This record gives sequence, structure tokens and C-alpha cells, in this order.
Amino acid sequence: MDDVIVIGGGAAGLMCAAGLAGRGLAVTVLEPNMRTGRKLRITGKGRCNVTNACEPREFLDGVMRNPKFLKSALYAFPPSATTAFFESLGVPLKTERGNRVFPVSDRADDVADALERWAREGGVRFLCRRALAVAQNQAGVTGVETAEGLLPCRAAVLCTGGLSYPATGSTGDGYRIAAALGHRIVPPRASLVPLEGEEVCRQLQGLSLRNVTLSVYRGERLLFRELGELLFTHFGLSGPLTLSASACLGGDASGCRGEVDLKPGLTAEKLDERILRDFGRNKNRYFRNALDDLLPQKLIPVVVSRSGIPGETPVNGITRTQRRCLGEAIKRFSVAITGLRPLEEAIITAGGVDVGQVDPRTMASRLVPVLYFAGEILDLDACTGGYNLQIAWSTANAAVRSIVSEG
Repeated sequence: MDDVIVIGGGAAGLMCAAGLAGRGLAVTVLEPNMRTGRKLRITGKGRCNVTNACEPREFLDGVMRNPKFLKSALYAFPPSATTAFFESLGVPLKTERGNRVFPVSDRADDVADALERWAREGGVRFLCRRALAVAQNQAGVTGVETAEGLLPCRAAVLCTGGLSYPATGSTGDGYRIAAALGHRIVPPRASLVPLEGEEVCRQLQGLSLRNVTLSVYRGERLLFRELGELLFTHFGLSGPLTLSASACLGGDASGCRGEVDLKPGLTAEKLDERILRDFGRNKNRYFRNALDDLLPQKLIPVVVSRSGIPGETPVNGITRTQRRCLGEAIKRFSVAITGLRPLEEAIITAGGVDVGQVDPRTMASRLVPVLYFAGEILDLDACTGGYNLQIAWSTANAAVRSIVSEG
């Protein structure tokens, strides 16, 4: 009989299994994929943003759902512990803009392989099987049902992830198993997902903007504002800024609009001075041909149209009022947001097991003895930048400490 069966061989599952085995427990991981950590291996565009190098208090500001629940686990295993841990496994790390932490190799496989190697060296058994249900009696978990039969165990940890990127094995099995045991499932929805937008996005598709500020409003209420990178696509908006913004919409894009400040480093007055200088160098040209030094080529016809200034207006004939309209079109480039892309395209699933039914110090179920949860299956999600993987590491660590202490 296993001491513990870990259901799911992703980030949280590998962390949990290896940690338990390293403390002398007999552990089996059930993972229906032929390879462990499939989603982990594609995170950060294959680079794996393992954590965010900030203090726990600042980190919690980036958690969208249930930050208070996460507090105990995060302080016990903060980002600094994650960095030290992976470097101890032989994965040197580096910190980039926005405190994002990546392996020096820029290879997500190095992170996943290090976790699996640590687990196997500790004696973890890996079975390529899908868990169907968790068996229990009055004392708690007794085993895990699979198509090949019951695997008896003394405790189980559900680390099955959410519903995003189903090709990596995120099928929602964990939700069904937890619900069958009486747990409430907060309806899953997309988080960190591209946004659908108005037709102008198709006109600008392929245009990538760096060092711009995206603000998202619902009516007049500001929901999000951040500096970073943005990408126009055939359906709307993508890129890091968009993904972070999507987490603030609560799954509902109705009544929302985005405003892009194309020149966030310039005040309206400084931008006007810049425009005047550019116009001075192009005083004998038409307006539509005088913006090459100010804007990417793809943006020029759209900004010209939105400024209300006819494109064939001679630059030396443009009035101060017209320049103000041009500045407004540059500082507040508006895009109507019409929806969120499907859950299948999301990086993270919001929703999941109701954390009110889970002990925040131990990740233990309040309903079923010796049943634990870790990672994305819980109703926890955060902004982009390494936060969500840190949630996996911290919750897995909390489960490990609890199981070991329970003996």
C-alpha cells in the first residue's frame, strides 16, 4: 500500500510527490500523459516563468482570487524559497523585467526534468493511468479507483490542474472527483486569456507594441492599468498586458474598453512639443506622411483617421486644436473589448475547488480526512509573471508538510 497517491503529474503534483518521497514516504503519481509536466513545459512560451521575485506581501497583491487563503502557504514557502529550491536542483535562475524569474537556459524542460528527476531519485513510482474516483470510508481516503482497479493508499493529493490547454491533459477530472466527494466547485472560467476586440484589431494584426500602457475600463470605472507589451491579432488583443488585464474582468467583458497610451513616457504637453518638432522637419509634407518617426507604420492610417485631421492636410496648416486631437488619439488609443477568448486558450483556469472547504495551512479537505489539494484545481488565480506557478509550489509544499506531520 502507498502512503500517498498524488493524482496529477504537473507542477504541483511533481513538487508534492518528490517532497513526500524525500521524507521517506511511499508515493505513487497517477498521470495519464506519457510525459509529466506537459503544461509546465510550455509555460512562458517554453521558458517557464517559475516565480516572481517579490516579497510575500507584494505577491498577494497580484492574486486575483482568495489571496487571504493563500497567505499562510505563501509565507511558509515564498518566492525566495522557490528560487533557492530550483537552484539546489541544479537549475540556475535569472530575474528579468517585472521580477519575472526564469531558468538561465530559457528552457522550461529543464525545470520539469529537474522535478521529475528529483522525484524518481526519491523513489516515486509513476503510473500512466487516469484516476476515476477517490475511495473513502468514515476514517477518510482508502484508495484511488482507476480503470485497472483500486490502488490502496493512506492519503491522496488532487493536483489535476484546471481546464485550460486541454491538449496537455487538463480535462477537469479533478473537479469531478472532488465534487463526488462533496466539495463545491466554483464554476471554472478563463483567466490570463486573450481578449476579443473591435474590427480595428484585425486591421492592425501582427503589430506588437512595447513599453505602452494599457488601461481597461468598464464604463468609467478603471479595472486595470499597467505598462508592458501588447499584441494586436485578427480577433483582438493578446500579449502579456492583455493576459494580466483579463484576470481583472471577472470572466465578463461586457461594457469594457481598452485604452492604449502609445507614448506613456511623454505628458500631453511633451508629446505636443515632440509633434511640433516632427512637423518642423516635415513642414512641406502632407500630414499622413509626417508621422513616420512617431508611430509604427501600421498605426499611422488608424491614428490619422482617429485624429479627425484629413490626411492630405499640409503639416504647416495644422492648428493647435488639431494637434491636441492628434495627441488624444495617441495617448488614448481606444479599443472596444467584445469578449474573452475560450477557456481552452487560457493560460490559467479561474474557479475550482471552493477554498472555504480546504484548510489554508495544510491544504487538507475539511470534508474528507487525509484528502489534500494543491495547484490550479483550487479556486486561486493570479496575474501573469510567475505568480500562478508560485501558487502551485506553495500549496504543494503546504500539503507535504501537513502529510509528513500527520505521520
